Amino acid sequence: MVNDVGQISAGAVLAIGAAAAFGAASVLQFCASHAVPEERAGQPRLLVRLLRIRGWRWSTLLAAAAFALQVAALSMAPLLLVQPLLVTGLVWYVLLFGLLQHRRPDARSLLESGLCLLGLGAFLAVAQPARSHGKGFESFGSAALLGVVVVATVGGCLLSALKLGRKWRPLPLAVAAGICYGVTAGLISSLGLRFEPSALAVFGQWQVYAIAVLGPFGVLLSQNAYQAGPMGAPALATITVTDPLVSIAVGLLWLDERIRTGPWIVLGEVLALAVVVVAVSLLARRAPHVAGA
Repeated sequence: MVNDVGQISAGAVLAIGAAAAFGAASVLQFCASHAVPEERAGQPRLLVRLLRIRGWRWSTLLAAAAFALQVAALSMAPLLLVQPLLVTGLVWYVLLFGLLQHRRPDARSLLESGLCLLGLGAFLAVAQPARSHGKGFESFGSAALLGVVVVATVGGCLLSALKLGRKWRPLPLAVAAGICYGVTAGLISSLGLRFEPSALAVFGQWQVYAIAVLGPFGVLLSQNAYQAGPMGAPALATITVTDPLVSIAVGLLWLDERIRTGPWIVLGEVLALAVVVVAVSLLARRAPHVAGA
């Protein structure tokens, strides 16, 4: 039991480190995405153009490091613990963007950051997520159902992006990116439930190939979301909120992970998540570069 607690704690620390790296990578990606011509959603040509920008290449290294930390965290702690902790990436984003612009975060931004962390801490304290002892995606039917849900929701978001004006276009693109990220995290977590890590065993699992498609596609959609609007933080805020919510759904419905239940407990969990969503939205609106736009 002591070892389990220590392992989960180590996973939480790794998740916070991943959030910091993701936040730093997002700052560089937002800046780079506005230095190239805008492309239609889902066009790989955008990534080719971004690769020519040094800042974006650095962002990929940071994102790769963040992904490695996330994978390590998911091997030690429940999906329902790791993914909500990645919400702190937006706090890092705002602070690092202010540093890049040589601006100190104002008192209101610090207050909203604290509110975000408070809501997150309250959710984790009330929910007390526990890792499943099942194997996850054991049946073809459950895997196929997840695939249908992902294709339907992401496809719907892309269709909405085509119909919406420039002002609102980043929202469905960011939601689609968040869905890809959240499901990718669920697939990574499911791999750890099936067997002890082994290179040969890993490449024999369908999740690896689904991750290889969903992960890069989520990155592409996030760049589209940054490009589609004049402000990066709202798009990042949408991704930041969508990712853990989707991960929670995948963990509960597909991976058999558990959180505490009961009328008052569920109410507390919902209220804590609502505080996180509101704080993230307010924090995005107060991002340093928004004030200077």
